[in-house]
Formats: sequence, structure tokens, C-alpha cells
Amino acid sequence: MNTTRRFIAFLVLTSSVVAFAFTAAALKPTADAHYLAFVGTYTNKTDSKGIYAFDFDAASGKLTPNGLAAETPDPSWVVVHPNGKFAYAANEAGKHSTITAFSVDSNTAKLTQLNQLPALGADPCHLSFDKSGKYLFAANYSSGNVVVFPILPDGKLGEHTANVKDAGTLGPNKERREGPHAHWVQASPDNRFVFVSDLGLDEILSYRFDAAKGTLSPNDPPGAKLAPAAGPRHVAFLPDGKFVYVVSELNSTVTAFSYDIPHGSFRDLQVVSTLPGGFHGRNDTAEITVHPSGKWLFASNRGHDTIAVFSIDPATGKLQPAGDFPTGGKEPRHFAMDPSGHFLLAENQNSNSLVVFRIDLATGALTPTGETAAVSSPVCLAFLPTR
Repeated sequence: MNTTRRFIAFLVLTSSVVAFAFTAAALKPTADAHYLAFVGTYTNKTDSKGIYAFDFDAASGKLTPNGLAAETPDPSWVVVHPNGKFAYAANEAGKHSTITAFSVDSNTAKLTQLNQLPALGADPCHLSFDKSGKYLFAANYSSGNVVVFPILPDGKLGEHTANVKDAGTLGPNKERREGPHAHWVQASPDNRFVFVSDLGLDEILSYRFDAAKGTLSPNDPPGAKLAPAAGPRHVAFLPDGKFVYVVSELNSTVTAFSYDIPHGSFRDLQVVSTLPGGFHGRNDTAEITVHPSGKWLFASNRGHDTIAVFSIDPATGKLQPAGDFPTGGKEPRHFAMDPSGHFLLAENQNSNSLVVFRIDLATGALTPTGETAAVSSPVCLAFLPTR
């Protein structure tokens, strides 16, 4: 590596570390930290009507229902814009799927629809923002494509600037490998790349992102392969950006990678099971999250119905099992940590419940607080600070 490239790499890494330090400081809880939690649900064949709001007190861990925030069909993924003024939902409805933009009233916990556009694919299952907050990325599962929508100044979605079909070699499991299945999409910490987890291809795809135009182009190298029939689902970066973790739905594993910041590429380090030894029942993993401290990783098991916890070696990025904790219900499709990093909220889809756990910051262990809430078919949750 020549001197110029070393200097560029140093600047990128330094900026990532500074950004992490700033974020960690910003997330430090205060005695009066309060949040809104918007919960997306499946409305088809349930009594749910859309997105529900809850008040969450990060000092006490108390969770209080705040009613229906927006009536909208099958909002399977909900995200709140970094400015707190807008929210976006993936309406998962096969070939008729849409992406909906809302304005947020944090005083009333209501969402008002701004506009709605076709998802340009079937069954969107994940949304995220680029680091500037100017673009929304959507991963369409059944059609295996990723779409980039510009976010207009008034919060509405503009006409798409990119629509990329995942391409690669299909995995060996024919039941879930009839085509590519984009399951997660997110920009790199420096906003130069966009990564897609494709369950059908057993691959994390890497694209170069033009933040001025909102366009995607294949990166070289094109991504990272996982084990055949692993079924990669969701991905989590360590806060400093040096390591990346992929939870695979079909073989119930987490794969650890080191991340090459200048090139947007991955090198595999380790594969660990999310299940305890001796378990042989049906299981599908779902969500994965790294604690803001960078010390702990959490992954949910559907079937075993637990959150698996791992400690993270800060030097090597490797994982060490630190226990598995029942979620108090069935099919924890999603879970989320409150921004303070002191609590984890598990969404048990088939038990129609939210369950609050306190996180032991020394061990990563999860302890139920006794706070629960009923909501029909909860499948995602997004926090919004209110003060």
C-alpha cells in the first residue's frame, strides 16, 4: 500500500472511531430519557391494523401502550428518520407491495401518511437510510432486488434512483433457493458502499454507492460467500466498523468477518451456533444486534425461542457464547435495544407480545423486568427519543 492509500485508510478509520465515540456519548442515558417505540405488525389474518406506538421510560424500563399510530397494511419493517420528523414502512403485500412515508407527531405518537410508492419488487422486508439521511434503501425479499428512494425535504419519497437485482449462484436448498432473496440492506459506516444480505444466494453482496446520485454499482470484490444453505438474513457492524456479524436463518449460525474499510470487503473469521449443544428441534434465526458498547452480540432464535448472547473480543472480533435467554413467548422475529443500551425489547410474533429485559452490562445477561405489552403479530420495532 502506498503512502497516499495508507493516509486515506487512516482518515477513514479515524473518522469511524470518532463517529463511534460521538454516538456512544450521545446514547448515554439520562435520568429522564424517554422514547416512543413504533411497532410494525402483520395485519393479514390478524386483528392488527398497522403500526402501534408505546411510551418507553429508559430510567425505569416501563412500557406503556399509546394506541394505533397509523393504520396501514402489513408494515413488516418500520424505520424512523434520524431527524425524528419522518418514518417509513415497508408494506409487505407480494407483487402489490409499497413503501409508505409518514410525518411523526411525537406529542401525540401519531403517524400521518405523506405519500406511498410501489416497492418496485415483491415483499419488502428491510429498510434503512444512507448515512446522510437523504436516501432510503429497500430490500425486496421475494423478487430479490434492492431499490434506492431519495427522501425529499418534506419527507416524501421521490422517484427511485436505483433498482438492482441481486445476482449470483443459487444455494443448494431448493425450497428457499428458487431465486435471490434480498433480506437486509445497509450502507457502510463511511457511506461509500451498500451491502445486501441475500438468503437465496448465501452471500453478502457489496455495491459501490454514489451518494450524490443515489446509484449503486457492483464492487470489486463483489461480496462474501457463506456456507452453502446457510441462508444469511441480517447483519450487524461493530460500532468501530472493524468487524461484521451475519446471522444465518437456515443453519442457525453467526458468522464473524473482519471488514476492510477502504475496499468494502470481508474476510471470514469464525462461525458459531446460536443454539446450545444437544438441541435438535426446528429453529430459524431472525435478528442480530451489537450492543452500543461493542462488548456483546445478541441473536434471536425462532423455535428455540431465545436470545443467544455472545461476548466480543475487541482485538480479534471473535465471539464467545455467553448464554441463551428465553424471550417469554413464541417466534421472536425481531428485538431491539433502547438507545440507552440498558434494555432489550423482544417481539414474540406468535404470542402477540412485547417483553422487556434488562441487560447486565458486565455479563450481557438478560433478565425479564416484568414489563410486557400485548400487540397482535409484532414483527419490528423502532425507537424515537422524545426528550
